[in-house]
Amino acid sequence: MSEKAELIRKMLEMQKKFIAHEHEHGLDPREYWAPNSGEDLEGYREEYMSTAMKVVELAHQEVGSQP
Repeated sequence: MSEKAELIRKMLEMQKKFIAHEHEHGLDPREYWAPNSGEDLEGYREEYMSTAMKVVELAHQEVGSQP
């Protein structure tokens, strides 16, 4: 599996866990934007964005373009 495909797989898994968390516990905007240490969504937003940007970077490399 290519690095890009693996990162996309990771993002989809993260989305599934996020949706499961939301369905089970609901979602307070504070929990998403400014989670407390130890909360389920701690680091989620940053990790997801970082992974997404790496996918974009790899896609640009594939086609030889600049972001």
